[in-house]
Amino acid sequence: MSPQEALLEKIEDRSASIAVVGLGYVGLPLLLRFAEAGFPVLGLDSDPEKPAALARGESYFTHIPAERVRAAHGPGFVVTTDYGAADRADALILCVPTPLTQHREPDLSYVTATLSSLLPQLRPGQVLCLESTTYPGTTEEILLPRLQEQGFSIGEDFFLVYSPEREDPGNTSFSTRSIPKIISGQTPACLAVAKALYGAAVDRVVPMTSPRAAEMTKLLENIHRAVNIGLVNEMKIVADRMGIDIFEVVEAAATKPFGFMPYFPGPGLGGHCIPIDPFYLTWKAREYGINTRFIELAGEVNSAMPEYVVSKLVAGLNVQGRALKGSRILVLGVAYKKNVDDMRESPAAAIMQLLDERGAEVAYSDPYVPVFPRMRRYRFDLASVPLTAESLAAFDAVVIATDHADFDYELVWRNARLIIDPRGVFRQPAAHLVRA
Repeated sequence: MSPQEALLEKIEDRSASIAVVGLGYVGLPLLLRFAEAGFPVLGLDSDPEKPAALARGESYFTHIPAERVRAAHGPGFVVTTDYGAADRADALILCVPTPLTQHREPDLSYVTATLSSLLPQLRPGQVLCLESTTYPGTTEEILLPRLQEQGFSIGEDFFLVYSPEREDPGNTSFSTRSIPKIISGQTPACLAVAKALYGAAVDRVVPMTSPRAAEMTKLLENIHRAVNIGLVNEMKIVADRMGIDIFEVVEAAATKPFGFMPYFPGPGLGGHCIPIDPFYLTWKAREYGINTRFIELAGEVNSAMPEYVVSKLVAGLNVQGRALKGSRILVLGVAYKKNVDDMRESPAAAIMQLLDERGAEVAYSDPYVPVFPRMRRYRFDLASVPLTAESLAAFDAVVIATDHADFDYELVWRNARLIIDPRGVFRQPAAHLVRA
């Protein structure tokens, strides 16, 4: 029996051990999904707190209930920081961060460091899959040579796959199982393994001809959103100058049953995908002598939104005869999207940083983020302020950065002295409301 046949047989009878490396917003749901599909699973993460919490049956994400973690517990459920355990896995799926450097260039250090940690444990008959978003060519140019240096014959005794993640934390309409899965393989045999592996855990797989095409697909998905959000953010500024409600305009345009998809403006882009992924393509495109001006312009518009929000705050305070310096500002919601605790690239953090630099006294309220986390670019020693009439009365202005469903907006409307609303939460006009 060939290595491919042996691996396919293990996947078919659910005896294949599935290792997920990186137990964050992408890795943890994937680990749990494979466990639910009947596979023995191995969760690996360099942060000891994550395996420890999972071993106790706890979840560290608000959108993933602890009951789901406990349901996965059993003889085949192992979580650890010991990468040496990877030698007993049949499939290794890498779900590690791919951020940008300070110069907005791809930072693949997490991918390369993880691969270096795994190389001593790799053996014939395994499949290695990368799920992290990256530029076209990463699988072929970074992973493939390292595996070949180990003596593996890709597609014969070892299998290399790229399958970009499509997680949307907090979206209850879709799950890891129901979201169609893009898959690709370095060779036809690798693709066959990818089909079997992911087909056993998700409802639909979408095969592609090469990892490069799959890598580009993931970038297109996120660039599409970044560009369209940039467009509507720019239109927001124009509409505001003309005295037009951009939210009314978008909602009206969305009634067209063809040729239009609604995107809404906000205080900036957040999450690990949309603010970052477009720059992976712009960087790689320069290698081919191409300047992606359209994509970069959208990035400029979106990255300027926190500054725009602060400028609207300054204008609103000025009407009330107050300066920004010394004013007490409450940022309402610091997660990058509603009803989750995900702080990655949150525009709220950028707004808080700008306010702090300009002398304002900054606080925040967010039921999903009780303590402001340590972030690479932002450091605040703050805890969430309870949202009460008394606390609201103590602030000179409230900036709505995230529209959590838990917020009592009627309370905010009645008690805030000044509301800066880039989310379009409030539609009724008032002297204490500034649309941003």
